[in-house]
Amino acid sequence: MNKKTAADNTVSQKRLLIIDDEENMRHMLSSLLKKSGYRVDTASNGKEALEMVDQTLYDFILCDLKMPDISGMEFFEIARDKLWATTVIMMSAYGSIDIAVEAMKKGAYDFISKPFKSDEVLLTLKKAEERESLKRENLWLKERIRKIQENYHFGNMVAKSKAMNAVFKLAEKVAQYNTTVLIYGDSGTGKELVSKAIHEISGRKKGPFVKVNCAALTESLLESELFGHVKGAFTGAYQNREGRFEKAHGGNIFLDEIGDLPLSTQVKLLRVIEDKIIERVGDSQSIPVDVRIISATNRNLTRLVDEGVIRKDFYFRINVIPINLPPLRERLEDIPLLAEFFFRKNQLKSGKNIQGINNDTMDALVNYWWPGNVRELKGAFEYAFVTCQETMIKPHHLPLNITDKKKSLKVSQRPSLNREEIKKLELIETLKRTNGNQSEAARILGVTRVTIWNRMKRFGIYPDRKNPT
Repeated sequence: MNKKTAADNTVSQKRLLIIDDEENMRHMLSSLLKKSGYRVDTASNGKEALEMVDQTLYDFILCDLKMPDISGMEFFEIARDKLWATTVIMMSAYGSIDIAVEAMKKGAYDFISKPFKSDEVLLTLKKAEERESLKRENLWLKERIRKIQENYHFGNMVAKSKAMNAVFKLAEKVAQYNTTVLIYGDSGTGKELVSKAIHEISGRKKGPFVKVNCAALTESLLESELFGHVKGAFTGAYQNREGRFEKAHGGNIFLDEIGDLPLSTQVKLLRVIEDKIIERVGDSQSIPVDVRIISATNRNLTRLVDEGVIRKDFYFRINVIPINLPPLRERLEDIPLLAEFFFRKNQLKSGKNIQGINNDTMDALVNYWWPGNVRELKGAFEYAFVTCQETMIKPHHLPLNITDKKKSLKVSQRPSLNREEIKKLELIETLKRTNGNQSEAARILGVTRVTIWNRMKRFGIYPDRKNPT
């Protein structure tokens, strides 16, 4: 049993090569580092070292810069392609520090100035080991993220539920055609990500992908933004300006929040869809454009047609291929997968030693009703990585609204609501969370402040900071 343990320890030891033409230096370092647990080899010159790195893969190399025949720098440059998994630390006398710095620029990890104390060598190697450990962990995290994306992804979206698989398959088919697409879904479900993925696998992927938020601009600014304008068309139009449709020529244009489009702009967009031409504001000259329109909305467009807010002919032209994105509360089986995905991303980005998510936390995530959908889940993990100082993410590391039973009804407790009622409830609860701060509510829901104001008007919610209902 003891022999096996000793063998296991030997296997786990780091291999280290000392290259120095001074026998006393080789002996001193070899003795020191063997006592510290390294498996040590030595070479008295660069030529001998080159032969050794051909035969053995070393974890670390301590290399003197000043040596006869082949210098430390020459050794490093000749052997660099063989040292891809090796951390090289240069040993330099005072006069060769500039050369050591040059070696670091070319890939060496660090240098130690001679004469040095034994503690300096050990400290430098310890720092190098920590760096290598972090690099290996980062590679593992990247590989784990890659596998999640490879097995359960469409573009930059991650899901494994039947509902989302159906969305991915439909979007993949749609991408092969030039027809208009309308993506329905609540805020934060990933409408823009779907549109971007369609672009990236379509025949137009080499062309531009241009985004426009229709709710973020006034009617006059929106038309100028979409179609461009000529000099003098209105006050402040000091020169001709290309619109988004011209910029999207040969590619796809994504019109977000299409339900907020003014009637006059709908008429002009109809002409673009049917005739493939635009006119800049203030000009009568027709400009041909080759653009596929992908639009998105979180509103019930059929109801808006009945209310006269959306033209019927416009509705039928943009709704040729509808894609419905289900809210996160309707695909709970995706939450553990998304949770791991966002956990790994934040673990990689933060470098924190957080090992996982405990069971109580996962229960809280699955039970919460996610009014902000995937975007809110992503934000919850960013919040957790800021607040967590432990090795596991626990419920108290999550935003309070997810775990506080007094402030948040769970999925099982939610009444049966239609989409508009859910959006109203979502807005009311978000405004309560932000104490009526519309800008903060817009940030949480991932929309513009103008959109928040439009929804408040639509649902009869008045801007009373103390009571947004």
